[in-house]
Amino acid sequence: MNYTLSQLHVFLKVVENQSVTKASEQLHMTQPAVSIQLKNFQDQFEIPLFEIISRRIHITPFGHEIATSAKEILFQAELLKHKALKYRGELTGTLRLSIVSTGKYVLPFFLQPFLAKHPGVDLQMDVTNKELVIESLNRNEVDFALVSILPDRLLVDSIPILDNSLYLFSSPKVDTSLNMTPKDLVNYPLILREKGSGTRQSMERFLKQHGIAVRRKLELTSNEAVKQAVKAGLGMSIMPLIGLKHELEAGELTLVPIDGLPVRTQWQLISLKGKRHGPVAEAFKNFILEKKVELANQYFNWLY
Repeated sequence: MNYTLSQLHVFLKVVENQSVTKASEQLHMTQPAVSIQLKNFQDQFEIPLFEIISRRIHITPFGHEIATSAKEILFQAELLKHKALKYRGELTGTLRLSIVSTGKYVLPFFLQPFLAKHPGVDLQMDVTNKELVIESLNRNEVDFALVSILPDRLLVDSIPILDNSLYLFSSPKVDTSLNMTPKDLVNYPLILREKGSGTRQSMERFLKQHGIAVRRKLELTSNEAVKQAVKAGLGMSIMPLIGLKHELEAGELTLVPIDGLPVRTQWQLISLKGKRHGPVAEAFKNFILEKKVELANQYFNWLY
């Protein structure tokens, strides 16, 4: 047999997703490239690893056994890499993070220089809504979480890294030339994130403070979906400025001045109160404390 680690990795992704298409997306490869790797791997076995039935891929029992072995081989290969780096005195291990969905516009700029400095560190990062982020932190599944609103019932240590401002946005198609007041919002459809979202929480708090009862609303489950809906003129929404730089520059969205806005919060890196961090997490925390102001000025000075 003459299989490669790349073939093992591709095969595992196909097994995990039960789909060549989804595997290719996760691997950032074309579907033909994944199919070729899959065929070359299969050619080394006389017993089928998978079957195509009604244009869908089905992993055989033998294929699942090989997948289990492939996972162990890849784990051992990764272990060899970390041992070599550790022997050279380099930091090795995995940094585990969970971040709210808008945080994807923030944390990568703080992660890139840290990971570049420590090539032996692997990253596992889940991007989801605030409710699930806090759950994963509470279960001690991650080292840190990134949120813009601190949890109510969980004791945490926090490091503020960046200001977060939420404004009212509309499509340029919507006439907002008149001076709007919060009460005027009852005349427009409002687009909200799903329950459990920090952005939704901030928006609902603003509406409640001004006694605004939403008559027509759309509820969407991602920032990108909300942006597209607002751009299309389906309604207005209160959204974090940080994720809208390109849309504002392109004239696809309009910031609508209104009393009571912006809502200001802070992006904070949080961990369970008193958690004893491993070497990788401790190094990341110290890096953030040392570099957060410099990196915020470098990448986010346009916010101010």
